[in-house]
Amino acid sequence: MRVSQKRTVVADLIKDYQVSMQRACKTIGLHRSAHYYVHHRREDRPVRQRIKDIAQSRVRYGLRRIHILLRREGWKDNMKGVCRIYREEGLNLRSKRPRLSKTAAHRLERPVINGLYECCSMDFVADQLFDGRKFRALALVDNFSCECIAIQVGQSLRGPDVVRVLNEIKVVRNIIPKRIQVDNGSAFIGKEVEKWAYDNNVTLDFSRRGKPTDNAFIESFNGSFRDECLNINWFLSVEDASKKIEAWREEYNNFRPHSSLGGMTPAEMVDMYKVKAKSK
Repeated sequence: MRVSQKRTVVADLIKDYQVSMQRACKTIGLHRSAHYYVHHRREDRPVRQRIKDIAQSRVRYGLRRIHILLRREGWKDNMKGVCRIYREEGLNLRSKRPRLSKTAAHRLERPVINGLYECCSMDFVADQLFDGRKFRALALVDNFSCECIAIQVGQSLRGPDVVRVLNEIKVVRNIIPKRIQVDNGSAFIGKEVEKWAYDNNVTLDFSRRGKPTDNAFIESFNGSFRDECLNINWFLSVEDASKKIEAWREEYNNFRPHSSLGGMTPAEMVDMYKVKAKSK
């Protein structure tokens, strides 16, 4: 019998049999302090509203990521309290992506990544505009810091477009990855990309055919990209898609906490690594 139920029984005994509270508590085995105790739950309307606001503006953020954002803003509520509110408000994500099976692991030995831009991943993601016209987005992500370096949007992206994106980050940001993991798509196996890689001393690491788990990092990024950007936006044109996707890329790098980085953002990870590199 729960304490609340025992309190009810004590109240009934006192009322019906005119016995003392001490005797009624002793009869059913309830300590007097438990009978007097009144639980005062802290007012949680402000944090409840903030949790709802975050969940509404970032529909694919789950419990842990929302808790990290609350901590950033100065809220002191622990995970247990946030979880209670999260469930009471019905904010649980209903459609989760299926997890990869245990056998879907890397079957090729990959060198250990110890620094920025030692290994990047690159892939295409397809979507369509409001009128059904299709477009593609080329994403380049650093595997060490999770930073999304660039996303190029266009209706027809080929090998020369891939080279143009790589040259742009080389000139503007002075980034030349040592190794780039890609699949066997026609845009990546063409002569243009091969020549650029040779001229810049970059290794192209191709996944085996039919084995997307060889580049699981970019597959995970593509899932987040689709869930948090492509699936929740309505694109009127290629230019509109480019602006909205670029806004999401900025949020992904500078605001979105990453569990693989201990709750940090990719931008914070990049800054921390650069500080450590200078101190050596």
